[in-house]
Amino acid sequence: MHTKEKSATLTPFGLMAEFDNPGDLVAAAKQAHAAGYRLMDAYSPVPVHGLPKALGFQGKADRVPFICLVGGLCGMTLGLGLTTWWSVWGYPLNIGGRPLFSWPSFTPIIFECTILFSAFSAGIGMMALNGLPRFHHPVFDVPAFDRATSDRFFLCIMSTDSKFQENDTQSFLEGLHPISVTTVPVK
Repeated sequence: MHTKEKSATLTPFGLMAEFDNPGDLVAAAKQAHAAGYRLMDAYSPVPVHGLPKALGFQGKADRVPFICLVGGLCGMTLGLGLTTWWSVWGYPLNIGGRPLFSWPSFTPIIFECTILFSAFSAGIGMMALNGLPRFHHPVFDVPAFDRATSDRFFLCIMSTDSKFQENDTQSFLEGLHPISVTTVPVK
């Protein structure tokens, strides 16, 4: 009985509105963004033209290129440092009269380390920024969400949004004339 009382006081993950066509979803996302909601997401079985802009995703700075640049610079520095250490201090062999610090011969290693670190940092950065891996998302607990991959369109306003008030947000979503408005539970 104690767990029921505890779960009843939990803030839900958010509220989800279900629509039957992409036009209504885009219109609802525009109205929600205009009303001041910023932490929301849309789910659709097909790409919907104009939906990212309606959600407010357009124009946001993408951090993955910066992460990739930093990773590449780290790789370049590591490649140069390792080849310099090997050739100058670790194993100083004078081959063919070349100087010990012969940076043109280091170029392939530096290039490969730069590309390797850039690729790994881009992949890991993208996964981290997307919150992956996430093995279960609360929206999967909404029974109607099963149709998100076939013929329904969903708009979810998260409870962590600064404007979110459960009753007010529910009234706002119902005013958008969806098929249904569902509370997304937290587990």
